[in-house]
Amino acid sequence: MAGASGFLGTRLVARFTADGHQVTRLVRRPPRTPDERQWNPSAAQLDPAVVADADAVVNLAGAGVGDRRWNDEYRQLIRSSRVDSTTTLAITIAGLPAQDRPKTLLNSSAVGWYGDTGDRAVEEDAPAGEGFLSDVCRVWEAATRPAEDADVRVVRLRIGLPLHRDGGMLKPQLLPMRLGVSGKLGGGRQWWPCVSMVDFLNAVAFVLEREDVAGPVNMVGAAPVTNAEFTKELARQLHRPAIMPIPALALKIVLGGFSVEALSSSRVLPGALARAGFTYRHPDLPSALHSALTA
Repeated sequence: MAGASGFLGTRLVARFTADGHQVTRLVRRPPRTPDERQWNPSAAQLDPAVVADADAVVNLAGAGVGDRRWNDEYRQLIRSSRVDSTTTLAITIAGLPAQDRPKTLLNSSAVGWYGDTGDRAVEEDAPAGEGFLSDVCRVWEAATRPAEDADVRVVRLRIGLPLHRDGGMLKPQLLPMRLGVSGKLGGGRQWWPCVSMVDFLNAVAFVLEREDVAGPVNMVGAAPVTNAEFTKELARQLHRPAIMPIPALALKIVLGGFSVEALSSSRVLPGALARAGFTYRHPDLPSALHSALTA
């Protein structure tokens, strides 16, 4: 697994380990534990023997899109950290003898593929949208092609907004909400493709085992909600008011380029998961938020 130390990666390692899998973590620094192997994706360096020993490869590597204000340098890091890691893994896998290749590559992508969909609901067959993150997702997903051409099953995980109190898009909202100084973002009409962390982890484990699932898979909840609905339900569960909407201009000042994404609408549906028969533990926002706040 690449990206094993991140917000999603640490939880996925724990889940896979609990399921009885042995996880080897790819790290850029010298290894510190027996389950680590060093690589340098920015220089396309990875010992082929590392992936030759694997049944599957999972790639979650990439700089956080909401971690810093976007300037030209950070935009390039967002792009290169994803494309370089994916390219290195896909080419290394493809270069192995057929009998030594992992059977599966689960490679992260994002619902940013679709751009701003407004009120239009989209599934996996929708084309890429417009904007910076859509462009990143387009080249990011294309970088998996060498593995796919080598007859490796490739699943492109178009990840939405997994909910957990310790990270992601939920954590930075908790303190302002508890202080009573929060509210909907902008007009609040934008759709958010939220999913409980439990369901996200279950969905990754599900597609890992389902050999008939390949291509893009929207890793989102059973139904998207608007930002206004999300904010109202979060306030209810925290027993706090949500009476201070955050104007779009303020978001632009604080977040810079990322404000465009925070205010964009992603009405993304889990078409592939639904067709494959995936069952949600938390199919609605109240149960997903309750899990996120109490787990």
